[in-house]
Amino acid sequence: MNKLIGNKLDGVELSTLSEQKIINYYIKLQVDEISQMVLVGDGIAHVYGLNKIQVGEMVEFANNVKGMALNLDNENVGIVIFGSDTAIKEGDIIKRIGFIVDVHIRKALLGHAVDALGVPINGKGALSATKRRHVKVKTLGIIAHKFVHEPMQTRLTTVDSLVPIGCGQ
Repeated sequence: MNKLIGNKLDGVELSTLSEQKIINYYIKLQVDEISQMVLVGDGIAHVYGLNKIQVGEMVEFANNVKGMALNLDNENVGIVIFGSDTAIKEGDIIKRIGFIVDVHIRKALLGHAVDALGVPINGKGALSATKRRHVKVKTLGIIAHKFVHEPMQTRLTTVDSLVPIGCGQ
């Protein structure tokens, strides 16, 4: 109950009520980082203004086509488009989704044809709950790789004599 002092709220009570209203307001507030596309071609979009984007982060174009940020320059961001780039035009709005691109990994993928994001496209239904893994992962160093133990012959004398190729490379 509010403490009234001569038809006025107590200072502490007024402060608490104001603080609660402010906290509830900011909880509902959602801020998206968006930008406009400058150039698109050959499945790559160049965008200015996404300053906080990370390599491998998912973005969404105005027509719900998804993409992944790969090339982070000082002036622009190069985004690989997952899908057709014919519907994407210069000046379209692009929005950061806020997570790194990941895909399904598990035996549930067997027998499915999937698109670049791991969504089934063969009509066999959705994938069951599976483990997911980031697309962009650090590869093993050269020391951790298995040594070449079996040479591979291309049967082209010039190639075999100039460039030694080993199985597993």
